[in-house]
Amino acid sequence: MSGKILGSIIVLVSLIFGAVVYYTQVYYYYEPVAATGVDDVMLTNLATGEPEGILISDFEAIDATSSPIRYRACFRTDMSIPMLTETYEMYDGAEPRNAPYWFECFDAAAIGAEIEAGTALVFTGERNMEFGIDRVVAITSDGRGYVWQEINDCGDKAYDGTPLGENCPERE
Repeated sequence: MSGKILGSIIVLVSLIFGAVVYYTQVYYYYEPVAATGVDDVMLTNLATGEPEGILISDFEAIDATSSPIRYRACFRTDMSIPMLTETYEMYDGAEPRNAPYWFECFDAAAIGAEIEAGTALVFTGERNMEFGIDRVVAITSDGRGYVWQEINDCGDKAYDGTPLGENCPERE
């Protein structure tokens, strides 16, 4: 077999493999999440410490079983920012994760810029919904909302092998 043919086969196999990996990462694992109308967007109540559903419309979400941090959602709410801040727990240090380009309503860079500018506030959706993973919700001053999942301190420690400490829940 000549070197040109062997080289061509190697390049072709590499291109096919790369296309398959790209497809699986960007499309294959993601599935749309159907709205239930009850608990689509949850915020943690300051008084009870428990997550509760809020009033929303135009809900659109995707999730993937391949990773606990692939959930993304967009929605609208008529609830005012002052009412939200008086009722629900704020979340510090959240950074929106990029969504697949085809999930057009979720632009992580734009959401991050709004958080930085103070035109969007981030609330705790649910802490440790899965060990080491928090669901967070950003809501803008004009009622647009975004949901994603963050690795919390317990998750960081668990994944890098650091002792968990007293503040972390038991692992199931």
